[in-house]
Amino acid sequence: MLGTSDVIAFAAATDLDRATAFYAGTLGLRLVDQSEYACVFDAHSTMLRVAAVTEVARAGYTVLGWRVGDIGEVCAGLRGRGVAFNRYEGMEQDDNGVWTTPGGDRIAWFTDPDGNTLSLTQFA
Repeated sequence: MLGTSDVIAFAAATDLDRATAFYAGTLGLRLVDQSEYACVFDAHSTMLRVAAVTEVARAGYTVLGWRVGDIGEVCAGLRGRGVAFNRYEGMEQDDNGVWTTPGGDRIAWFTDPDGNTLSLTQFA
């Protein structure tokens, strides 16, 4: 039934102005709308709604991710905008924080200002 419908992605934030600064200013997503309840971004034709909440329940996994063509280039660009990449014990990550899966995919993780885990993936 939903195979031809567009997906809407969601994230939560305690401060929508701070979320807007991060998602638009740091990540470069276009702000489409903002109200007291949510900010809406165009994430390459996918709607991303960052909803206002009192407290963000931090998930122990990635909540949003982007497929990228050159992960090293994107990591360098984001680092230049102040993004720090997460390091995980037991995972062999390169200087950019990128982990290469046994199948050759390359993944890096970072967090937004509310602690939501975000990722970049360059598929092999």
